[in-house]
Amino acid sequence: MSKKKDTFLNMVVSLFVITIIAGFSLGFVNDLTIAPKAKAKLEKKVNALKLVLPNFDNNPVDEIQLVASENIKDSVELYPAFSKNEFAGAAVIGSSEKGFSGLIKLMIGFKENGEIQSIAVLEQKETPGLGTKMKDEKFLAQFRDKNPSTYNLKVKKDGGEVDALTGATISSRAFGEATQMAFDEFMKNKENLKTPKN
Repeated sequence: MSKKKDTFLNMVVSLFVITIIAGFSLGFVNDLTIAPKAKAKLEKKVNALKLVLPNFDNNPVDEIQLVASENIKDSVELYPAFSKNEFAGAAVIGSSEKGFSGLIKLMIGFKENGEIQSIAVLEQKETPGLGTKMKDEKFLAQFRDKNPSTYNLKVKKDGGEVDALTGATISSRAFGEATQMAFDEFMKNKENLKTPKN
């Protein structure tokens, strides 16, 4: 009987020690990867800014403005672009939780007049081969040079002007909603964006 008790106690102690060591190891590895993850995330944003903004010669990341919005929990990120100290437009991160698989996060570049320069998909978990086609040029092209004040960003099925992705109407709706949200924030904050921080 005492042998069984000793074996059980040894197993419990061993499991406890293994758990402690594993926990510290995971924490240590996590600490090591925080900086590279943050650097990769920033690099992704910088590349998206280059893709979606009109020509600029400032550093939009240094000029970032965060504004509260009733539509989302976090602040909305706005990145103003300047060329020769003249306001050229801004990139705004728009998001929607109404994608088929949840969050869709976009970076939308707007020209000074409110027209869409371009859009980059930052985050999505949509169905491969269906909703993921929101990254395709054919889908994105229908938004370029369109001004959401006159171009209805809803899908045609809902009375809008956007050709929905085949088999992914929900994803297309969320994409349009995120784009509209970004446009609304751009227009609301446009005057504040026009003054360079430096």
